[in-house]
Amino acid sequence: MIIAKENTLIGFIGLGVMGKSMALNLIRAGYQLMVYNRTQDKASELLEAGAIWAESVRELAQVSNVVITMVGLPSDVEEVYFGDGGILACAQSDAYVIDMTTSQPTLAQQIYNTALEKGIHSLDAPVSGGDVGARNGELSIMVGGDVDAFNAMLPIFNELGTNIVFQGKSGSGQHTKMSNQIAIASNMIGVCEAIAYAKRVGLDPRKALQSIDKGAAGSWSLTNLAPRMIEHDYRPGFFIKHFLKDIKIALEVSESIDLYTPGLNLAFELYEKLSENGEDSSGTQALFKMYDDQVYGQFEDDNE
Repeated sequence: MIIAKENTLIGFIGLGVMGKSMALNLIRAGYQLMVYNRTQDKASELLEAGAIWAESVRELAQVSNVVITMVGLPSDVEEVYFGDGGILACAQSDAYVIDMTTSQPTLAQQIYNTALEKGIHSLDAPVSGGDVGARNGELSIMVGGDVDAFNAMLPIFNELGTNIVFQGKSGSGQHTKMSNQIAIASNMIGVCEAIAYAKRVGLDPRKALQSIDKGAAGSWSLTNLAPRMIEHDYRPGFFIKHFLKDIKIALEVSESIDLYTPGLNLAFELYEKLSENGEDSSGTQALFKMYDDQVYGQFEDDNE
């Protein structure tokens, strides 16, 4: 059953690069929002737009009939759902809780089972599209849980994304996101090597990108991140530290199902090297630093 917009109070937890834009889109769509973040200064724009500040997860969960979480790590998800004063201990019966963090499928199932015991509806709904997709309300949203809960929350999802697919039972959204991250991991290597090759042979990489972006090589990363690579713009649309977290989850699941993933393993190796060199808070396009003449020297010793 769809909850009328005027009767919906959405509690939104996690106001990072993507969460803040997602919350703003919900306010602009006419939803009343209560927000919580570890650092309140990240909520200033949302408060100016009409959001209500919650002093704690407990306060937010007690009054919201929909709770959305968009935090950093599986450990953060565990804390906000199962910690002292967490969502599942404090949420109203018949409330909807939606974790949009990329996290472990098993954790999504754990949240679902605990929520079910308490009469709470739970969905795992990770997203793809980066900072651009979040700002423009054009995210891909991959949803696991019960189909009735999905249908009830669809109007909210429609304000956040344009490609919204119900994937199946609890955990299915997270498994789909792992498939997404596996595809991105190897593709990012290809994008970096394509731009590096164009530069090395003397092409104007911007003109080369014009040609290959619209052909068979086209991809989201090529369209949105290759231009940033060319401009040496490594500001985060998605943090390397979070992408490494996702790759680790995908590798763990792949190992558990006996799936060979050499491309994913190589991407992990390269991103881990970037992390060791202080790039955790750079955007994933900073992988290009491994190939770019201007900065490659810092990695050469490890590759000799």
